[in-house]
Amino acid sequence: MNVLKTAMVAVTLGAFLSSATAGAAHTLTDALINAYRNSAQLKSEQAALRGTDEGVAQAWAALRPSVNASATSGYSHSYNTGVNSRVSNLTLSLDLLVWDGGATELAVEAARLNVVAARENLVDTEQTVLLNAVIAFMDMRRDAQFLELAENNRSVIARQVQAARDRFEVGEVRRTDVSQAEARLAGALGTVALRQGTLEISREAYFVAIGKYPGVLQAPPPLPRIPNTVEAAKSIALRGHPSILRAQHGVKIAEINVYRAEAAMKPKISLSGSLSINPKAFSGDTAGLSIKGTAPIYQGGRLTSAYRQALALEEKSRSDLQLAGLLVAQNTHRFWAQLQIARASITARQKEVRASRVALRGIREEANLGARTTLDVLDAEREMVQAETNLVEARRNESVAVYSLLSAMGLLTVNHLQLGIKTYDANVNYNKVSTAPKPTNRAKLLDKIFTRAGKK
Repeated sequence: MNVLKTAMVAVTLGAFLSSATAGAAHTLTDALINAYRNSAQLKSEQAALRGTDEGVAQAWAALRPSVNASATSGYSHSYNTGVNSRVSNLTLSLDLLVWDGGATELAVEAARLNVVAARENLVDTEQTVLLNAVIAFMDMRRDAQFLELAENNRSVIARQVQAARDRFEVGEVRRTDVSQAEARLAGALGTVALRQGTLEISREAYFVAIGKYPGVLQAPPPLPRIPNTVEAAKSIALRGHPSILRAQHGVKIAEINVYRAEAAMKPKISLSGSLSINPKAFSGDTAGLSIKGTAPIYQGGRLTSAYRQALALEEKSRSDLQLAGLLVAQNTHRFWAQLQIARASITARQKEVRASRVALRGIREEANLGARTTLDVLDAEREMVQAETNLVEARRNESVAVYSLLSAMGLLTVNHLQLGIKTYDANVNYNKVSTAPKPTNRAKLLDKIFTRAGKK
């Protein structure tokens, strides 16, 4: 009895602490919104995207004039006259790229495509964050239900122990029946402790995924709609999954880098101007304007190596695109199968729960008539608890499988789920930092290149 009392006090204290720390009721929608707003992973990816935006501004800078100023000041000594004089000079220089075979315009286009690819990476991260939130929410609800089932089972077995002891005192059962019941009670107490620990672990995982500790978790809303067939799901995934779109942009970037490697072998023409001012000597002011052309003749094989490297990376990007498609199709099929397994399991577990409850009632009645032992009743109760536990697990698996399938299709986003919150606008920072003069007619080189390559 002392063991039983200690266990009951522990359970009561745990319930009190849980209720004291719990906040208002939380829905799955609340969890998803909080996860999106609080995710450090998502904020990191947003910052990385802003850094990628700067690549466009830096690429554009090569098409703009470069103006530099330099100043010198010092003293000079003439050994002929013995006179010391102060020398000061201010020089302004300007450099402007006139023509480089289209390499700079190609660099701008590559930087833009890098931004587009980084945006797809941000969408993929958003899906990961939201899926982790769903899993954390479902795990928390499952483990809370597991603990409730374990506590109910402990209470039932405790009553069985007391009943066995009472029957033993009047000689209706043997001492072994009492010992068997007490052994089951000890096991039930261990299960309660296990479920409490597991729930606490899930609680911390919930905080990491969502950014807040859970309150009372409400039942999840109806599951999102999914396609009727796995083929339809795969079709959607292959058209719009962010990893595939990112790989497609990677192929375009690799193609442009091949053309950039070709352009690096062409001559370059630049314009330079300078103005030098000497405040101590009026006649010392000078101005100059020059045009310079350079052409690579021999670079030790560096340019041809860079070209071969660009070709190899282009081939790699095409293989990466093919691999991305295979993985997306595989994940879509895998989560579709997991969903079918979960739904079939729910149907089977529901039948198992109903049958185990009927069996338990019958065995209890037979035990009251002396046709069954205490152990038979305890076995039936354990089977019923296990069946209910399996049903809870199957329902959790169904929800996770549906949201995992949406993620595999590229649809697990704030907008698709219609969460009703403002999302990160990638255009705001891009428009702020990447402004530049309109491209010149030289940008038409891109169209000629892609037309020649059959890409348009």
